[in-house]
Amino acid sequence: MKKIIVLISIAFFLSSCQENLLETVPDDRISTEIFWQSDNDAILAANALYPTLDGNNLFSYDGITDVFHTNRLFESNSILEAGNADASFSRFLSEWDAAYTAIRRANDFFENIDQLETENTQLVNRLKGEVRTIRAFHYIKLVMLFGDVPLIISSINVEDGKTLTRDPASSVWDYVSSELSTAAGELPDSYTGNDIGRVSKGAALGLKARAMLYAERYSEAASAAKQVIDLGVYSLYNSYEDLFQYGGENCNEVILDRQFANDVLSNNYYNTLGPWSLVPGSSGSVYVPTKKLVDMYEMKNGLPITDAESGFDPYNPYENRDPRLKQSIFVTGMELPNGDIFNSLPNDPAATDPVGGTLYTTATGWNVKKYISNSDMSTPANSGINLILLRYAEILLIYSEAKIELNELDNLVYDAINQVRGRESVEMPEIAQNLSQSELREIVRKERAIELAFEGTRLFDIRRWQIAHEVMPKNVYGMTYDDNGTLETIEISGYNRVFNSGRDYLWPIPQRERELNPNLEQNPNW
Repeated sequence: MKKIIVLISIAFFLSSCQENLLETVPDDRISTEIFWQSDNDAILAANALYPTLDGNNLFSYDGITDVFHTNRLFESNSILEAGNADASFSRFLSEWDAAYTAIRRANDFFENIDQLETENTQLVNRLKGEVRTIRAFHYIKLVMLFGDVPLIISSINVEDGKTLTRDPASSVWDYVSSELSTAAGELPDSYTGNDIGRVSKGAALGLKARAMLYAERYSEAASAAKQVIDLGVYSLYNSYEDLFQYGGENCNEVILDRQFANDVLSNNYYNTLGPWSLVPGSSGSVYVPTKKLVDMYEMKNGLPITDAESGFDPYNPYENRDPRLKQSIFVTGMELPNGDIFNSLPNDPAATDPVGGTLYTTATGWNVKKYISNSDMSTPANSGINLILLRYAEILLIYSEAKIELNELDNLVYDAINQVRGRESVEMPEIAQNLSQSELREIVRKERAIELAFEGTRLFDIRRWQIAHEVMPKNVYGMTYDDNGTLETIEISGYNRVFNSGRDYLWPIPQRERELNPNLEQNPNW
């Protein structure tokens, strides 16, 4: 009994000395009580934003446009392409949730970073610039997809979320412009070692150029693009084809990318885009090029294939074309990573990927070549190729387009376009001089479609140019081929794309969000 009394007394004494003994810090999650204690904590908090950058969804943006087609009709994007989605459609909600998840992480970062006790102010400022840039990246997409959206720049609770309203797109553009300018002043020109791949000054300025082009603030767009050019950090990579392979990773053209690594943080682009014959029993051919895109590629002499003087031969349609065609797209006659010859001809017993052969083979006769690496053939779901989100060629095209819209048609406009066309592995002829504003506008728009094919920009382009209602509501066509001496063009039967000009230039505010918060007014006709 005495021993028990002594033990109880000791326990009481100890507990009285530790009033907070029962107030333990959770050890199954990261708590603010134990976080934000070191420079490494700040780095980890900034790192949490990088996985929110685009992955596979980047291809799906082009997959609902005129130049790309969602190959399998049971895919959710096919519903979008056919104009059959409503506000409850999951894709709308997933994009909304993903963006605001990233924004919430960024807001949390800024509400805690200044409590960090550190003398490394240079690191703190750099991390702030990285997080600002990625938050702005998501607001750019939100405005382009949904129009007016809530501009949230601090953490909110559940009750706050029920009272939010949509801020005008113009206000969001103002914020994006300001934030990216601030970020550019906080970020370095480049990185070395393990920091390669982090957001740089060029990424902040480049995204500002893109955002201001989208917002039709052409002076700001041209200025930001020129600042990227004048950094002297970036240039066009020699090989257009290798730019999207392992050899092009972290090269002089890449401004912002999503970093991947085999076996550590991999992607499945090979599975998503590759010909079905390379991934039988899996997927492949989720998105495929259309005739609209393939016909845009000029002949090597710079003339369109519709020009009688171009030398185009419909019985040999891929010969003497813009080299970017075969560097971007698998066409019949090209060698596949497994050594086979790509052949999509219908009813050809020797075809590797015959149109109509299975639900998974290309329906148009073409497959994407970008990001399909021979190195990934044995493990197609374990690709480590980085996904490019912004590159120098786009900056040159942004600069030229902005100057064209301002009708400032100087030599720098021609030079920017000709640099893209004159890349060492492309070497297309320079465009003619002394063209009108409308002629140059048509050229730069076609260059964007060709140069940036399958890179997630086409959906936003046809919306901001207000041509989606003209180019989208048509049947989907594929290759023209020689059928015993007769030219036949593939048409995907029973499928029509729909684009309602009074509705589809913006996606709807997701129905679930409006059920939680009726203050979020719906976009027209949804």
